[in-house]
Amino acid sequence: MDSQFPLESHSRSCRRTFFAMAAGLLACVSLPSFAADWQPVLLPQVKQLDLQSRHTGHRYRIFISVPGTPAPASGHPVLYLLDGNATFPSAALMARTVARRSKATGQDAPIVVGIGYASGEDYDSAARSRDYTPSAGDKTGKGEGGADLFLDFIEQELKPLVQSAAAVDPQRQALFGHSYGGLLTLHALFTRPAAFQAYIAASPSIWYADQHVLSEVASLAAPRNAKPRVLLTVGELEQAAAPPSARASEHGNALAKRRMVDQARDLAAQLAAHKDGFGLRQVRFIELQRENHGSAMFPALSRGLEFLLE
Repeated sequence: MDSQFPLESHSRSCRRTFFAMAAGLLACVSLPSFAADWQPVLLPQVKQLDLQSRHTGHRYRIFISVPGTPAPASGHPVLYLLDGNATFPSAALMARTVARRSKATGQDAPIVVGIGYASGEDYDSAARSRDYTPSAGDKTGKGEGGADLFLDFIEQELKPLVQSAAAVDPQRQALFGHSYGGLLTLHALFTRPAAFQAYIAASPSIWYADQHVLSEVASLAAPRNAKPRVLLTVGELEQAAAPPSARASEHGNALAKRRMVDQARDLAAQLAAHKDGFGLRQVRFIELQRENHGSAMFPALSRGLEFLLE
């Protein structure tokens, strides 16, 4: 047994010699300095500007992607995105894909407009709570209820700006919003049904202010020449049963209480059942399998773009 120890010691010595030689060799190699070579990423065909609104008194960061392909005779369709800092990059890439395949699909390449915030945050919680929530009387929280002023900004300030920058088809414009943005999209549909030709409400926060937005449904009466189309989407996991852990259970209980899936499905069914009376052309509901509230936004963007271009 003792005779094994010298061999083991020799093996360790060989390994130390090998690693020392390797370290010396690496020291002689000039490795590139990656930190000095990084460059900012610029999205193709994308521009942005910060715009001060005279209606809300607040500053917005506007992103726009205009197709490089010639505009159709009627102009490009336009997809307006809420939470633009987060939603715009993915949607702009999807739109470029449409442009590349337009000859094969027959779809017109869209303009994508992201309405974000100059803070640069993906989600500016305070700003979106202010801009995306309708006034609900004494149920409106502090710093909330600015939806109508924000919609005035889009209609009277942003749309003319976009129309001056590119060839727009005024009869093919859509509004996309997720979560609180979905709530605003529904509020816009119920109170301004002629503002857009398609309303895409993804995982809408119908629960806000004791479901105040549902009280607006009865007043929906789109003009005959408008007849907007409506798409509601929601993630399958947005109304999951409470998991076993205490923290997860609290979150699960909140999901169950808000009834995100049931509320979206029921609203879609109500709109579809009375679409002629409401003046709607089409109502569609999609439950996104295996998606939660956060992840559901991305497939909803893809479905929403398809819905606009149909």
